Amino acid sequence: MEIKRIPALADNYIFVLYDPLQKTAAVVDPAVADPVLDYLATIDAQLIAIFNTHHHWDHVGGNNKLIKHFPDLCVYGGAEDKGRIPHQQIFLKEGDTVEFASKTGQVFFVPGHTSGHIAYYFPPTTPAETGELFCGDTIFAGGCGRLFEGTAAQMVDSIGKLRQLPDNTRVWCAHEYTLNNLKFALSVDRDNLNLHSRYQEVQQARSQGIATVPSLLGVEKQTNPFLRWDEETLQTTAKMKEPAKVFGRIRGMKDQF
Repeated sequence: MEIKRIPALADNYIFVLYDPLQKTAAVVDPAVADPVLDYLATIDAQLIAIFNTHHHWDHVGGNNKLIKHFPDLCVYGGAEDKGRIPHQQIFLKEGDTVEFASKTGQVFFVPGHTSGHIAYYFPPTTPAETGELFCGDTIFAGGCGRLFEGTAAQMVDSIGKLRQLPDNTRVWCAHEYTLNNLKFALSVDRDNLNLHSRYQEVQQARSQGIATVPSLLGVEKQTNPFLRWDEETLQTTAKMKEPAKVFGRIRGMKDQF
C-alpha cells in the first residue's frame, strides 16, 4: 500500500492510499476533490473507498464531487456520525475493520475532538515496515485537536488507546500545525531535550517548505505534551495529577496560546 500526501486548503492534508497491483485507491478525509481527482488521473487509478475520520467540512468537503466521478465507491465513517458525513454507507464502531490493498485496518473510536471521531490503524505486515495511523484531528504532530464536542476525559481515553500502538507507527494527522504546536509544547515542557531537538528540526524543515507529517508515534510519546499527561513535568505545570484534569488544563493553555 502506497500513501500519497496531498496538501489542500490552507494547512490540510489529504491522504490517498494506492494499490498498484489492483490499480485501485482509497482516500482519507478528502477536504476537497480536485487535487484527489488530479492525482488519480496521473496514476490511472479507480477510487473505491473514502475513509472519513469525522464530519467536519474540511475532512468531508470532497465527498460529493468524488462520488459523482466514482459512483460505486464506498464511504466509511463512524457510527456516531450517522447523518453528518455526506453519502456515508458504512458505519464503523470500535473494533471493526476495513480492508484495502490486502491490508486490514483496525478502527478505534476516539471521541473528544468530535463526538463521533474514529481512527484507522493499519499494522505492519513485516518487522521492517511501519504501522500507519490515520487519526484525523485527534493527535497532531506535537499537539492534539480542540475539544469541540467532547471532554478532556474522553480525549485522554481516546489518545490513550492510540498511545499504546507501537513506536514505529507513522502518524498521518490531517493538518500542518507542527511548528506552532511545538512552540506551545516548549512553553509547558521547557526542560525536555528531545523536544528542543525536535523543534529545531521542524523549524528548519518548515523554513524549506518540507512537510512534517507523518511523524512517528515514538517521537510523539517523547515530545507531545498531550500524550504525556502522566509525566511529572506536565503535572507540575498543570498543578494537578489527575489525568483528565492535567490534560484539560494543558489543552486550555493551548487554546489561549
